[in-house]
Amino acid sequence: MKQYLKIKKFLGTSVNAVKAQVLVALIAYLLIQIIKKAFRTHLSTPDLMAVIGTLLLHKEPMTKLLGQLPSTNRHPPDLQLSLNF
Repeated sequence: MKQYLKIKKFLGTSVNAVKAQVLVALIAYLLIQIIKKAFRTHLSTPDLMAVIGTLLLHKEPMTKLLGQLPSTNRHPPDLQLSLNF
């Protein structure tokens, strides 16, 4: 299934305004896709955008609606460098 970035309305019409709006839309879309992968959710992109919009207004943690993130340990203690002075 192909997804396309759709911008319905441009707020500014100058070249710089259009470029800025396209970049903001692209960044927002990529952040949504990162969240989608991180939470392993099967929500559609518009549904996930609606959930995030609701979370911004209610100041609720994302894990409350989407579930817990898997815990990861990036730096195991036995592999850390220890400095003894």
